[in-house]
Amino acid sequence: MHFAILVEDQSGKAMLDIIVPKIIGDTDTFEVHPYKGIGRIPKGLNPKTDPEKRILLDQLPRVLAGYGKTFANYPDNYSAAVVVVCDLDDRNLQAFTKELRGLLDKIRPAPDTAFCLAIEEGEAWLLGDLPAIKTAFPRAKENVLDGYINDSICGTWELLADAIYPGGAKSLNAQGYRATGAEKTRWAQTIAPHMRVVQNQSPSFSGFVSTLRTAP
Repeated sequence: MHFAILVEDQSGKAMLDIIVPKIIGDTDTFEVHPYKGIGRIPKGLNPKTDPEKRILLDQLPRVLAGYGKTFANYPDNYSAAVVVVCDLDDRNLQAFTKELRGLLDKIRPAPDTAFCLAIEEGEAWLLGDLPAIKTAFPRAKENVLDGYINDSICGTWELLADAIYPGGAKSLNAQGYRATGAEKTRWAQTIAPHMRVVQNQSPSFSGFVSTLRTAP
């Protein structure tokens, strides 16, 4: 089985490049394709931005259509699927899931596709394994980490920053979005090697694991 995994940023790619091999079988393959933001599904399925800007949801109709045509030409004994991984943020879970599935229904031919939403943000998957964070960052503030409720809507990346970054989220935010993005990527690269798949307490991460392991 081959998985084409689409993620909204570099930190997501950094995490999944390390974690996915812990999940899939030895004969499975994958490639993580990072974008530069999530955006939104365009009305009429016509992208509103330049493809080179790489905004995930804006380009998703075009990208899924492309995979649909490509996969249709694969031999019957070669299975492939698209896995779209993005943050739920402050969206309604049911409504957003319906919107994504509605998009897929309009693609002909449609590739085998799964949508995996990190609730609230991708850092929730890191926070699902507190021992991994404490191993990667021995000086992490345990009082901050231990108060976290898995997959809660709480400002997830800010909470992680408050636990492991000097000066917390306020200090990091003051440096701008580029510094924040780079720091999130560093967290992913540092924590993910210590993460244990089965023990992770994030329900949305467990859903991602199930998606990969139950793929045909």
